[in-house]
Amino acid sequence: MAAPAPKQEELQPHAVRDQLPAVSYCLTSPPPWPEAILLGFQHYLVMLGTTVIIPTALVPQMGGGNEEKARVIQTLLFVAGINTLIQSFLGTRLPAVIGGSYTFVAPTISIIIASRYSGIADPHEKFLRIMRGTQGALIVASTLQIIMGFSGLWRIVVRLLSPLSAAPLVALVGFGLYELGFPSVAKCIEIGLPQILLLVALSQYIPHLLPLVGTAFERFAVIMSVVVVWLYAFFLTVGGAYKNAAPKTQFHCRTDRSGLVGGAPWISVPYPFQWGAPTFDAGEAFAMMAASFVALVESTGAFIAVSRYASATPCPPSVMSRGIGWQGVGILLGGLFGTANGSSVSVENAGLLGLTRVGSRRVVQISAGFMIFFSILGKFGAVFASIPGPIIAAIYCLLFAYVGMAGVGFLQFCNLNSFRTKFILGFSLFMGLSVPQYFNEYTSLAGFGPVHTHARWFNDMINVVFSSKAFVGGAVAYFLDNTLHRRDGTVRKDRGHHFWDRFRSFKTDPRSEEFYSLPFNLNKFFPSF
Repeated sequence: MAAPAPKQEELQPHAVRDQLPAVSYCLTSPPPWPEAILLGFQHYLVMLGTTVIIPTALVPQMGGGNEEKARVIQTLLFVAGINTLIQSFLGTRLPAVIGGSYTFVAPTISIIIASRYSGIADPHEKFLRIMRGTQGALIVASTLQIIMGFSGLWRIVVRLLSPLSAAPLVALVGFGLYELGFPSVAKCIEIGLPQILLLVALSQYIPHLLPLVGTAFERFAVIMSVVVVWLYAFFLTVGGAYKNAAPKTQFHCRTDRSGLVGGAPWISVPYPFQWGAPTFDAGEAFAMMAASFVALVESTGAFIAVSRYASATPCPPSVMSRGIGWQGVGILLGGLFGTANGSSVSVENAGLLGLTRVGSRRVVQISAGFMIFFSILGKFGAVFASIPGPIIAAIYCLLFAYVGMAGVGFLQFCNLNSFRTKFILGFSLFMGLSVPQYFNEYTSLAGFGPVHTHARWFNDMINVVFSSKAFVGGAVAYFLDNTLHRRDGTVRKDRGHHFWDRFRSFKTDPRSEEFYSLPFNLNKFFPSF
């Protein structure tokens, strides 16, 4: 017997939503305090990955040992807590964690290998000199975001963003970090793979198999899975599983090889100029400014993803510009305190909003409190920071995927039957993956980037810009979307521009006041447009 014909309503496509449904706690609705504190600790645990990985890679090259590495991690954590609080109160007011950024690693390495530091024999003195050089470059680079944000220049750029050009940008902010996912998991597959499997099981399967307690597993899957796999890794370590393993395997798999617990002080409060007075070099400052501009673009995509998972309306351009200005202040703080790294929106924490379905601002503010608390109590913070890297990378596999899918979700506003849409979307995604792949492959083989002139600062500027997948893909999509067949009457609807019209100004949608207005009636003194 033939199946009955589907009803007319069943043939209709899914409705377009300005705000993401099925979010348990949106931007302005905090969970109960016990739950909020646990969720805040989970955000702290997730952001530790980048906070530890970057100094672990940079500090030994700078000449520092475990003690310097622990202090840099503490400082980066302390500044991240301050920046996250500033962003949640005075910036975009979104639940975005502002932490370290991989974008700033390349110009920092360029400073490390500068010829003027090569003759310093004492490792500690070399570390201090290089740190002061990075501080000076970060202080200068921060002015780019501060000026573009607070002057409103970035507001003009964001106003021309449509769902079609936002989709590749946001998608590549997440998917573009694939190198930090399974390749890092595979460095110790016996703990990385169980972490992926357990996290998927706890967050996706258990909530449907056990509906009565499923919500707890869904929201706290990261904490539960990390505790189980971390204990498993600990037992492998004390049981002698890696006793005769290669040094690299021991470094990635063992739970006692980070050197952070022994190097961290019991109590230490980071303070400005703790490494000494910053030094300035024009070429290094220009290279760091290029990284700052790339981080600005990537953070814009991450902010858009955060607003989506917080079930807020699209962020008005004036609010986005305000957030970028305060992010510039965050980079300035990094330069003053000496973090050896700039600041941007934490992509992994943006993905955690999607995994937990909790987009509450209060949760992220609590996580900022944990960052500051554990940065001061060094030994306790170092215990959590010593989680093996493959466990963190396994978590990234899910969280980066969520951010990437936030970008794909914006295609609901676009006409996917339009050949213009297909070209812009496909070409920008392809170039966003292909161009950085060429730059990265060339650098790994030759030891320097494709642009290799006598001006090292110019080389760094070009190589940093074209090594970012989100920047290249987003820039291509933005240019094509704003220049290709603009006068065609159907293009406006095809690119989804009309869906975002009421969010291009702060006052044209009443929900903007609820989500993005400043506290303590500060909007009277700092109005949004």
